[in-house]
Formats: sequence, C-alpha cells, structure tokens
Amino acid sequence: MPVTDDFRFNVTQDILSLGIRVRCLLIVGLDNLYEDSVFEQYRKEELAKIKATLSEGSIQADPVLSGFREMHKRIGKTGKRWTSSPENLKRMLLESQTLVAINKVVSIYNLVSLKSSLALGAHDLDKIVGNVTLRLTTGTEKFWPIGAKEPEKVSQGEYAYCDDANDVICRMEVRQVEKTKVLPHTKNIFFIVQGNQNTSDEEISHASGELARLITDCAGGRCIAL
Repeated sequence: MPVTDDFRFNVTQDILSLGIRVRCLLIVGLDNLYEDSVFEQYRKEELAKIKATLSEGSIQADPVLSGFREMHKRIGKTGKRWTSSPENLKRMLLESQTLVAINKVVSIYNLVSLKSSLALGAHDLDKIVGNVTLRLTTGTEKFWPIGAKEPEKVSQGEYAYCDDANDVICRMEVRQVEKTKVLPHTKNIFFIVQGNQNTSDEEISHASGELARLITDCAGGRCIAL
C-alpha cells in the first residue's frame, strides 16, 4: 500500500477489558540496508548491562512479563507456546548470552523490548492491506507465522492485530508473520509497542520515544504517531 495519511490503527471495545495498553507509530523512508557502528557498540553495552542482572528469578518476578501471562490466562492461552515475545527474548539472552543481529531495525526494537519488558513488533507497511485493527479473532483469519512452512489455524477469542485482508500480522504478542516481516530493503514500517494492565502510559510512551529516536538516528526516516 502507498504511505498516506489514510492509514489507521484501530482497537475494538472488547479488547480494552483484557488490560492491553498499546501505542503504534509509522516510520517511513528509512534505510535498513546497512549496519550502524555506533548503534552496534551501544547495543553491545546495553546487552551486557541487561545480562548482568538477568536470571530466571528476575524473569519470573518481572511485573510486566507477569501481566502478559495473566492476559493469556484470561483467553485460555497458557503454557510455553504462548510465552510473550519479551519473555522469549530475555530467556534467549539468558541461555545463549547473546542475540543474533538479524538486521538493524530488528536489533533496535529487540533491544528496546529487552530494556522495557514491553512487546514490540515491526511490520512492512507496504505489505499491509488497508488498515490494522487490534481485535478478538473469529477463527476465520489467515495466519502464516514467521519462519513457518505453512499457515496455521487461529482459534476464536484470541486477540490479534489484523489487516483489512483478514490476515493476522501479529498473534497476541507472541508471533509475527511472513507477510509483513522486516527485511533489509524495507523502507516503511508499522511499529507496535504493547503492554498490559501492569504497565503505565508513561512506560509505553518512554519506550515508543526511545524506539523512534533510535530508528531515526540510525536508519533515518520520518516518524508518524498514530
């Protein structure tokens, strides 16, 4: 889709009772092709700080991560398969002591997610059909997880970010999709910064600001708040 002022992000009323707090933004005209040496040094330093205090106990006690687990219980999605993306990132860092750098944009939003415990996502805006709505699923949606060989069925009553083609682009805050994954040539991105009942508007605003600053400093582009 062309980048226009007509793009909208919507949240349905029934989502609010789950405790989801979310802020979304667009960054358009960025350059994701090349690494930024200054950011890479900053990333290494910040990962070292996070690792120094990271443990299984700190993951279990983190109130934001606990908030995601509570939201999942409300919709009957419990167990390892439904671990939130920030908890998965922290466990990956704890177990492997590093994070693979996929590309510049992914490295930036993963770092902000690790620091804040919020769930961050990025989607190629040019692959999204129409607008994006955060809503409860009906079970009719199309969902092709990132890295998967084939689509998966989505059950009724989950929450998901869906475009106007009825494609899930993010299932809960657990899995993103092949359709909108961010690649080195991606120029225009729809970003999600999501928390839960245990996060304040200030925390989400701070993380959104840090994300926008790092992306525009390291990759250029213009930020549009939604």
